[in-house]
Amino acid sequence: MAEQKNTGMGVLCYLGILVLIPLLTDAKNDPFVKFHIKQGLTLLIFSIIIGVVAAIPVLGWIVSIVGSIFTLVLLIMGIINVVNGVEKPLPVIGQYAEKFNI
Repeated sequence: MAEQKNTGMGVLCYLGILVLIPLLTDAKNDPFVKFHIKQGLTLLIFSIIIGVVAAIPVLGWIVSIVGSIFTLVLLIMGIINVVNGVEKPLPVIGQYAEKFNI
């Protein structure tokens, strides 16, 4: 029988500030959830940076539109990874997740 993955907590990791729920509960002790917490925190920080860039007139607006679409694509990819039970880093930004010490 395959090992049961905590997909509910894993999905929360990619829904913005809701990453705090698995981070502040015992779910963070699960290696599968811990991996996705780190990925989700990286995605949250990236989306905050995109929000700050959006304050810059014209060029910032264009970058923020592209960045927001990219964030949405990464969010969907992260949730698909959780549902499929895989620990695959997000493209481009996922490599920075290993720097978190949780």
